[in-house]
Amino acid sequence: MEQDEIYLIDLWRIFSREWKWFVAVLVVALVCTYAFAHRAKNQWEATAWIQIGQVGQVPSGQDPKTESLARVVERLQMVPFENEVMNSLGFSPDSPEAGLYRKSIKLDPLPYAGPLIRMTLRAYSPQQARQFALATVNQLRAIHQHLETTPLQLANARLEEIQADLRNAQAERDRLQQAVAPGSKDDTGSKSIQNPLLASVLLTSKNAEIRNLQLARSDLLDRLSATYTYETSLLGSIYVPKNRASPNLVLIWGAGILLGGFLGGLVALARNAVRRRVHR
Repeated sequence: MEQDEIYLIDLWRIFSREWKWFVAVLVVALVCTYAFAHRAKNQWEATAWIQIGQVGQVPSGQDPKTESLARVVERLQMVPFENEVMNSLGFSPDSPEAGLYRKSIKLDPLPYAGPLIRMTLRAYSPQQARQFALATVNQLRAIHQHLETTPLQLANARLEEIQADLRNAQAERDRLQQAVAPGSKDDTGSKSIQNPLLASVLLTSKNAEIRNLQLARSDLLDRLSATYTYETSLLGSIYVPKNRASPNLVLIWGAGILLGGFLGGLVALARNAVRRRVHR
């Protein structure tokens, strides 16, 4: 304990003797911190939640999503995709804005929430940050719309086929109902179906076929509704805080003061060591 007190006393004597060097280095560090804080460009961060589109009518066992969550994340991180986003906004891939966009974009997959992707990126103004986020989602939506074209065409073709079969079945049912009716005749005036029992059996079968077609049509319409079939889009609005994300003046000045004090202490100790060596 006594040695510690002597060491602290010696340390205090060193700093009291070399305080000018300590203050000089600290002042230089603060000047550098001031220059950095005022030369750094302001940056704002935007946060967007992306909902991946899907087609409800897909083969059994297949994922209805247009693209899997992992593939979408990889696509958003591809440099060609990011350059296309910048080109759509009129920025060159070599521009500072494009460089900040590629460097700052971060993706957080949320597989149990839709799935969704939480995307954050930075720009040099709040409006530009919103613009970058919206352009990213629009570019992804355009790609997914192309991928959804074939499944949607097949689903709509299947719906038209079911509706055509349903119309034919209903027309056939009406004909059978007329045949079952007592004394019913066709256009020639003769009995349309000679065996009423056969006509009744055929009518029952046709009614079952119509019910099955109606169920299939209802199921397909539900799958093609907005509940199960939708495009890739934003979930909610893009969020940009009022305060800038960078530079953080509190953090910068705190780091500058700590670094300046540390370097000032090292210089003061080094100066004292040189002084003692010269004295000896």
